[in-house]
Amino acid sequence: MPYMKASKIKQPLSVLKDIRSQKCGLRCTIFSASGNEYNGEWQDDKKHGKGIQVWKKSGAIYSGEWKFGKRDGYGTCSVLLPDKEYARKYCGGWKNGKKHGYGTYFYNSSAVYEGEWSEDQRSGWGRMYYGSGDIYEGEWMKDKTHGQGIIRFANGNWYEGTWRDGKKNGNGKFYYPDKGQLYEGFWVDGVAKCGTLSDFGRDEAPTPTKYPIPQVHLVDMQLVLREAQSGLNQA
Repeated sequence: MPYMKASKIKQPLSVLKDIRSQKCGLRCTIFSASGNEYNGEWQDDKKHGKGIQVWKKSGAIYSGEWKFGKRDGYGTCSVLLPDKEYARKYCGGWKNGKKHGYGTYFYNSSAVYEGEWSEDQRSGWGRMYYGSGDIYEGEWMKDKTHGQGIIRFANGNWYEGTWRDGKKNGNGKFYYPDKGQLYEGFWVDGVAKCGTLSDFGRDEAPTPTKYPIPQVHLVDMQLVLREAQSGLNQA
């Protein structure tokens, strides 16, 4: 019986060229059809590892880690200003091309957020410095204040309590150190619905009210607040 030599299956020339052209490892600057530039590491023809991407249209730059073609890990994103100077926009964690984990974002209005992110949105714990001078520190969910948090206003007043969908909701305390007063009560969609106003640090207040708030003696003040809150919930 004659010996038959097994023949290898030949792949089309176009497939062979494609395999040979696939990028893997460290490469020099690669230009895409749209004019974007990438300089860094590759794996299986995808950006993978550390690299720098420059977008031609916006001039934005990302420098950091990549995973299978998407920003993933730690990285910094900067934008090109009209005066041709670069300004840092975000530095922190990324996952699957979106801001994720701990990071700092710089807004155009001089506001700054530093804290946790999830799916490109502020979620978890974070601190927000607003352009007005107000500062919020606490919990976030889906880009809105949600949970327990404190906001300190530029005028010195502050609120600490519960938030929902970006507004004061639930039990909280509002301090007026300039007047030496404290409001403690219940909020619904940012509006105080029921509570008590009392003197707090009146002797140290720079502009206290003319007369102190008279003491109101209730058998059970908390019971009164709970009943009022229950009525609001049923409304």
